[in-house]
Amino acid sequence: MPLYEYRCEACGQPEEKLESLSAPDTHACPACGADGGMKRQVSVSAFTLAGGGWYKSAASEPATSAPESPKSGHGCAAGGCGCPLAG
Repeated sequence: MPLYEYRCEACGQPEEKLESLSAPDTHACPACGADGGMKRQVSVSAFTLAGGGWYKSAASEPATSAPESPKSGHGCAAGGCGCPLAG
């Protein structure tokens, strides 16, 4: 069930309620008793998609390139280090 935020148009009293999706948009204010005074507010969702998944397109992810492999077998990154093992 979603958490809805309400605010009374008569007295300004805020309220949060866990209600079903079919709940009415208005109800009586518990603070001042205004009939239909509590109106549902538009609020930010707490639901967030994180990580890599079906909702991400391939075009939105940055292209990654493979790291360069060493050109010599003794640990020189480019083979031009000048050590006696560079061939």
